[in-house]
Amino acid sequence: MRLSRSFGKTLREAPAEAELVSHQLLIRANFIRPAGAGIYSFMPFGYRVIRKIWDIMAEEMDAISGQEMWMPNLHPAALWQATGRWGHFDVLFKLKGSGNREYALSATHEEIVVDLALRDIESHRDLPRMIYHISKKFRDEQRPRGGLIRLREFIMKDAYTLDLSEEALDEYYPSMIQAYFNIFNRCDVPTIAINADVGAMGGKASQEFTVPHPQGEDLFIACENCDYAANVEAAEFVREGEKPAKLDELTKVATPDSKTIAGVAAYVGVPTAQTIKAVFYWWRPRFAEVAGEGRLVFALVRGDLNISETKLVNAIGGGFVRAATEAEIAAIGAVPGYASGIGMTPAKDMESSDVMIVGDESIEYGGNYVVGANDEGYHFTGANYPRDFSLSKLADIAEAATGHKCPACGGRIEARRAIEVGHCFKLGTRYSAAVDATYLDENGRPQPIYMGSYGIGLDRLMAVIVELHNDKDGIIWPDSVAPYQVHLVHIGKEGDGTKEKAEALYADLTAAGVEVLYDDRDGLGAGVKFKDADLMGMPWRVTLSGRSLEQGGVEVKRRSESERRVVAIEELASLLKS
Repeated sequence: MRLSRSFGKTLREAPAEAELVSHQLLIRANFIRPAGAGIYSFMPFGYRVIRKIWDIMAEEMDAISGQEMWMPNLHPAALWQATGRWGHFDVLFKLKGSGNREYALSATHEEIVVDLALRDIESHRDLPRMIYHISKKFRDEQRPRGGLIRLREFIMKDAYTLDLSEEALDEYYPSMIQAYFNIFNRCDVPTIAINADVGAMGGKASQEFTVPHPQGEDLFIACENCDYAANVEAAEFVREGEKPAKLDELTKVATPDSKTIAGVAAYVGVPTAQTIKAVFYWWRPRFAEVAGEGRLVFALVRGDLNISETKLVNAIGGGFVRAATEAEIAAIGAVPGYASGIGMTPAKDMESSDVMIVGDESIEYGGNYVVGANDEGYHFTGANYPRDFSLSKLADIAEAATGHKCPACGGRIEARRAIEVGHCFKLGTRYSAAVDATYLDENGRPQPIYMGSYGIGLDRLMAVIVELHNDKDGIIWPDSVAPYQVHLVHIGKEGDGTKEKAEALYADLTAAGVEVLYDDRDGLGAGVKFKDADLMGMPWRVTLSGRSLEQGGVEVKRRSESERRVVAIEELASLLKS
């Protein structure tokens, strides 16, 4: 490719809103251009990178019996309504066509795959199967950020497995995990696989592939001593503390203007770990049919910890939570800032009219707590569980944080920032059961199809590659995904014969199968051409000039190294191909 004919130009300055290095460099180097918030065009060089990543993914998916296909991006609403996600997938783009027909733009493709399974899977002989495609996805993200990190329109490799049983899904799953490691390693992106919450996808388990990064929007927990790692939404930790040898009497004390944990602890003169934090949520079921449907949930955790809303939702069987209003809290006789479970009758299940009270396991690791008295300006001291209050459920609903004890080895854990680059889900029968997608077993009896879902965003992976591979001068593309292997630079004056030799070298390298970006632009000095070469980041820079010819050939420099050397022209092709 001749740089003089390339579409678009490099930029000396990045847009002011570009905070991440990858966002700045990909725009400056003419790889992407914004069309709107979270919407980008891939310029020719950028698209070549995407195609390299695409090919790596396809090779690894094919190696584990994957079959590539092409699925639609326009989904009839009925498919999403059948699985129950039409009204509950918050970032789903919806539109209406002729005849007032409703559609969704593809946010993901579970609905299409389970519909295909419903139509095409008949017996146990049709399973197992693994299909995948690489296609556009659309999500109505409220806050697109980081250039290609969080987009409204993006490219995803999503794969889907269809299995006979949960055991068969479990048996295949590790091969997909290894294929993901292979993909990331080939792209020179070291990753950590961590346990994660299944979220809106559903299912029984998931693994998230993350890249530690100080500006990442994901938070994960890692042990300082062992290899335990998990997304903060799923991370476990060991509660520390002991019940007191002697239980104090329950005593009501005045605590004026002490609505916060820190405030009441300081006023009474106890550590925050000797208080119980009370937080109210309004819960609505995952498939609510009526506006406002739901109920109040009262969550309790030891005062030195915080509640994980994701864990809370999982503990009560799914759905969604938001902070309760003061009116909703008052409706059950509780007082915001001074509430506790004392005097309340806990619900036995989510159908009961009593208060659903969920307590974290931490309240068993302490006692003689200071808790709200459900009276403005008052708290109880000497509160103990289960002597003084009861729960609907005791569960792990606390958020793991730096300094907590590792559940695997007993060491200390640390919260770290990261960028998620891939996710694997064991969906089980979440979707097949919703549409009654079954197969006939050897005895002719219908059995549910077990599904898995596995995704990697190509554009996000491209951005992460740049986040990991750059310097002050620009991008440093790994060989495996570089748009071109060689950046050929001609430096010379008209009539000195160097242009003709550069043209011949360009033709010879191309004929030899070397991918070459040829900077044949006239009227530019060496400094400008070298700056563009460093900014764009091809693995090799080859410079042909009068000076290099005098020294016996062309100057060759690896982008990631400072060393330059002169190589004979006739030896160059074999050097580069090796």
